[in-house]
Amino acid sequence: MHPNLLARRWFLQQCGVGLGSLALMDLLARDGIAKPQAPLDDPLAPKKPHHPARAKRVIYLFMAGAPSQPELFDYKPELARLNGTLPPPELLKGYRAAFINPNSKLLGPRFKFSKHGKCGAELSELLPHLATVADDIAIVRSMYTDAFNHAPAQILMNTGSTQFGRPSFGAWTCYGLGSESRELPGFVVFSSGSKGTSGGNSNWGSGFLPTAYQGVPFRSGGDPVLYLSNPPGIDVEVQRDSLESLNRLNKMKLDVVGDPEIGTRINSYEMAFRMQASAPEAMDLAREPKHVLEMYGAEPGKASFANNCLLARRLVERGVRFVQLFHEAWDQHSDLKRDLKKNCLNTDKASAALVKDLKRLGMLDDTLVIWGGEFGRTPMVQGGDDGRDHHPNAFTIWLAGGGVKPGLTLGTTDDLGFNAADDAVHVHDLNATLLHLLGFDHTQLTYKFQGRQFRLTDVHGRVVDKLLA
Repeated sequence: MHPNLLARRWFLQQCGVGLGSLALMDLLARDGIAKPQAPLDDPLAPKKPHHPARAKRVIYLFMAGAPSQPELFDYKPELARLNGTLPPPELLKGYRAAFINPNSKLLGPRFKFSKHGKCGAELSELLPHLATVADDIAIVRSMYTDAFNHAPAQILMNTGSTQFGRPSFGAWTCYGLGSESRELPGFVVFSSGSKGTSGGNSNWGSGFLPTAYQGVPFRSGGDPVLYLSNPPGIDVEVQRDSLESLNRLNKMKLDVVGDPEIGTRINSYEMAFRMQASAPEAMDLAREPKHVLEMYGAEPGKASFANNCLLARRLVERGVRFVQLFHEAWDQHSDLKRDLKKNCLNTDKASAALVKDLKRLGMLDDTLVIWGGEFGRTPMVQGGDDGRDHHPNAFTIWLAGGGVKPGLTLGTTDDLGFNAADDAVHVHDLNATLLHLLGFDHTQLTYKFQGRQFRLTDVHGRVVDKLLA
């Protein structure tokens, strides 16, 4: 027998007050004082957050490689005026660059800007479609981070730490809220662009949380998940019988040892079986009306960022809690003008269409959309006269829906776009705010591991009240 079944303290606790404890926990959960526990064999069962949530689901458009904010969101007339000159020495005191000599000459913005919407948001000519939803988004120009190389910065942005092994934002969301879908994973990941993410699977991993909460990579062509189809000779009846036998064995072991990973295994087998019917239908873009496909620029059967945006909307419609799209294409150390044009051509239309489509369907109010990368780009030039280096001191993101204040431009940077100035927002502050919108006190959404209570924001973070509608 398992040692727990023979321990005197276990017997006294469970048999003496065990039923009373269960009743008390149920009453406290009903009153919102205690958090109801999901069954071990169903870790993605829906759960209530700490307070009423403004956002019920998340679509995170992660522009891996770091978009250049001086060309897209943060126009600097002074930087344009000082183009080709050296930066002030006092600005560079103690500054550590990733690759360039910090004394490289300043590079003015390469594209024109203009104001859009009733809010007067100032946007680059490269973002004509985003300009049409300027009144529906909030732009944060004063982001800053601690890391200036891609892998640690991406992992910090997504997990709250530069080190491998921490749960991602998507995993924390599913851990806290569960999923509304019984047919699809709670957390789905797509990837597009010229290569995979620098931070790899850690960007959507579950870390020390049960693996049921990790992101499941989907493909936008062929089987949505590899090996989803049955091999030749295996029909539905044979598979169902095999799965039920396997689950009975797993549940016997789960009842004895209580290991949540066994619950994850049971859940994953059942989910895979249900996905064989549900995933192909959810991923079939040919079911969408022609005008919707044209709005996104999506083409059924052709992998693209546009297809992934439309698939994200279809998945959250079906109860998926968190969808994250990685587009690794924004690392312009050279060929800045050419590559930014290409990247915006590939992403601007679909990003704006996602906001419009969610609004059309009445889903934007409780769907949180996030767009941004892991850091910004330097005001100084790299790659001859047409590139910018990594820059952690200032970058821009935008958000929409889910309780975010629309039409807002939050924060400023200095005259050269070198440092965040007013209303500076650290990565931890952003994550604290996102969790708040999802109904959580970021200091209380924790998981005990190796004797310590861990959280997404580590020991930092504040809710940015100005971002809230």
